[in-house]
Amino acid sequence: MARTSGGGGPAFFISVVVVCVLWAAAAEARSPAARAHRHLKRLNKPAVKSIESPDGDIIDCVHISHQPAFDHPLLKNHTIQFRPAYHPEGLYDEAKSSIGSSNAGEKPMLQLWHQNGRCPEGTVPIRRTKKDDLLRASSIRRYGRKRHTAPNPMSVDPNMLSEGGHQGDKYYGAKATINVWEPKIQQANEFSLSQLWILGGSFGEDLNSIEAGWQVSPDLYGDNNTRLFTYWTSDAYQATGCYNVLCSGFIQINSEIAMGASIFPISNYGGSQYDISILIWKDPKEGNWWMQFGKQYVLGYWPSFLFSYLADSASMIEWGGEVVNSEPDGTHTSTQMGSGHFPEEGFGKASYFKNIQVVDSSNQLSAPKGVGTFTEQSNCYDVQNGNNGEWGTYFYYGGPGKNGNCP
Repeated sequence: MARTSGGGGPAFFISVVVVCVLWAAAAEARSPAARAHRHLKRLNKPAVKSIESPDGDIIDCVHISHQPAFDHPLLKNHTIQFRPAYHPEGLYDEAKSSIGSSNAGEKPMLQLWHQNGRCPEGTVPIRRTKKDDLLRASSIRRYGRKRHTAPNPMSVDPNMLSEGGHQGDKYYGAKATINVWEPKIQQANEFSLSQLWILGGSFGEDLNSIEAGWQVSPDLYGDNNTRLFTYWTSDAYQATGCYNVLCSGFIQINSEIAMGASIFPISNYGGSQYDISILIWKDPKEGNWWMQFGKQYVLGYWPSFLFSYLADSASMIEWGGEVVNSEPDGTHTSTQMGSGHFPEEGFGKASYFKNIQVVDSSNQLSAPKGVGTFTEQSNCYDVQNGNNGEWGTYFYYGGPGKNGNCP
């Protein structure tokens, strides 16, 4: 494990991790046509307009007050907050390409479904869940949920807690610009993602987490496209929370961006590079956790009552990549992380996070201090971090998985 120098405790981590999973058989009988039908009816709300994406997705434009969030019993009489009371102070100059191409003059990044239309004002775009999506899940009940916890650097080196001021630190958001790729996935029950984590509580059953980034997950989406995603949980991925809007909780206000929809275009090895910018912060007035995509799309918010620890603040921020390794044939998976290339290959070839920042108690964005880095298997996936004037605090990360040094 490597650590950058700097003041403060290691409250921020760059994570390059592999989750090993033994995939259980479905816990429920698969006569589930009736159960699937009922579940689809709950998930797919009546649409004002529907748009077919070139990748086969159907994007339903659902009236903002009919979205899945309002199935939550505590949101029955909720008054939608159409804008945050405050944005964090000290945002980087977005002219440095917070969203779009790193090459000047190219078109900004969009979602693939935009090629065939847009949703009208007053609606929110929701990727329609299909019967096949449910049938790929281990169970209908678990559809849209993760099977594991957030990466815990403390389990790698218990001394990290005692080496600085981690305990008692409070954070109110995080930001990053993330290079977008389409990593190859070896098996449908594996995935590869790049994201930021906003964490509260311990890494036991009380973990609170808000997450956002991009992922490739054939099991969840039925293809190998790179997709924007979010996730939340208030009990370590057990019974609360889900991906995107596959359960009640996240309240979307934006009509432009669909959670779970394909990102377009993506970076090419040795060619054009594309990145997305994600900011999540806690509104100091209302207390809700907001998400912004790029410099112009405020997507919506997680009401603070969904959480216990995060109702107040976060105690740890992480940025990085993650893959699931189901150990096919008893060997390491060849599922790629990031671009599928190691960080030392650098710009245009390796994946990166740049301009990583945190939001402090005064609602100010600033570079994190005392960032720790860790990777579970550096011969399979690795990380290298640095700092400069244009990119601020950044790191390259990723790798191919199985190779001569990673059997």
